[in-house]
Amino acid sequence: MNAKDTTATTRPVTRQTYDEVLVPTYAPAAMVPVRGSGLDLWDQNGKHYLDFTSGIAVNSLGHCNPIVVEALTRQANTLWHLGNGYTNEPVLRLGLALTEATFADRAFFCNSGAEANEAALKLARKYAHAKFGPHKSRIVSCLQSFHGRTLFTVSVGGQSKYTEGFEPLPPSIDHIVYNDIEAARAAITDDVCAVIVEPLQGEGGVVPGDQAYLQALRDLCDQTGAVLIFDEVQCGMGRTGDLFHYMTYGITPDVLTSAKALGNGYPVAAMLTTHELAATLNVGSHGTTYGGNPLAATVALTVLETINQPEFLARVKQAGDKLRATMEQLIADYPQVFTLVRGAGLLLGMVVTDAWKGRSKDIQKAAEANGLMVLIAGMDVLRLAPALIVTDEQIAEADRILRLSIDGLLKA
Repeated sequence: MNAKDTTATTRPVTRQTYDEVLVPTYAPAAMVPVRGSGLDLWDQNGKHYLDFTSGIAVNSLGHCNPIVVEALTRQANTLWHLGNGYTNEPVLRLGLALTEATFADRAFFCNSGAEANEAALKLARKYAHAKFGPHKSRIVSCLQSFHGRTLFTVSVGGQSKYTEGFEPLPPSIDHIVYNDIEAARAAITDDVCAVIVEPLQGEGGVVPGDQAYLQALRDLCDQTGAVLIFDEVQCGMGRTGDLFHYMTYGITPDVLTSAKALGNGYPVAAMLTTHELAATLNVGSHGTTYGGNPLAATVALTVLETINQPEFLARVKQAGDKLRATMEQLIADYPQVFTLVRGAGLLLGMVVTDAWKGRSKDIQKAAEANGLMVLIAGMDVLRLAPALIVTDEQIAEADRILRLSIDGLLKA
């Protein structure tokens, strides 16, 4: 039978199919996952994996969480989508819940972290233009930051490897060294409309922001009238043990962006801000077709209500402490491979030694072969971001597999 005559939904596909029909923007693993439950995942061959990636800090409640599945199924049988000439009950409830749980007065919903950051940066530019004039348009970001893949957000992100070949890039964007207060003071002058920062850099190597540095950014923005944007796409939604990481520092931004874990795998994102700034985006000035539709809003509200409980967040902190202590012991036992662990909560990075520079991918592949899925953050950092429901037993199992994998590499 000709392949085109088979039913599309049941047609056999393999990893090779990716190379044949999809744009090669990724280099996915050889195995193809087909089923998940909690932190457990199975591939096409029935092999089991312990997932310590949670879809790059997305599936914080685990795969196929029954509470989220029930909410999505209920809404799927009620109302899917409306044009933005209408609002809907789920998005109104989600907006109320997020503003009640944070510093924010207003929310804008979209579909991805890039879109949330795009909205935040457009808001900052428009606000500065209206309040101060067109001269106040410069954006300050950090080197090694990551804010999305649109042309605007990838230009604001401080990694040239993501902008090469896409020039000319949007102008009036400058990058400074992360955690360098003097660099911030030199860069943030009266012509700056926005400072955007990850309070915990993810893709840049799992690097925590210093308390004094983030406070200096807040102070400099207050002095110059710039908008302070915290990108919490990866580190927010309970990942570090607080609902959002700005709460850990006690430093409040003017705008906060959230995505990834907000939908536990369903595409949804939010830009949160104040009444004053929100008023800048009047009717017709910005928009999105799918953002905040009933399906996405229902899922996000369910995730938010599940995570934003004192007991849940306390367990995240406890699990984060357990994971850090476990990884510190692993580092002590393998000093030739790792130098330190950094990060916060359940977003940790293990930095390799000079002798292992460029080999974090080798460790990742070895772990996967032994049934553990982990991430990298550049070629020198192994990144761990398990679901927030991870157990102590699963942390111990991840440790066992990592040790097995490293032993294998050392013997090779």
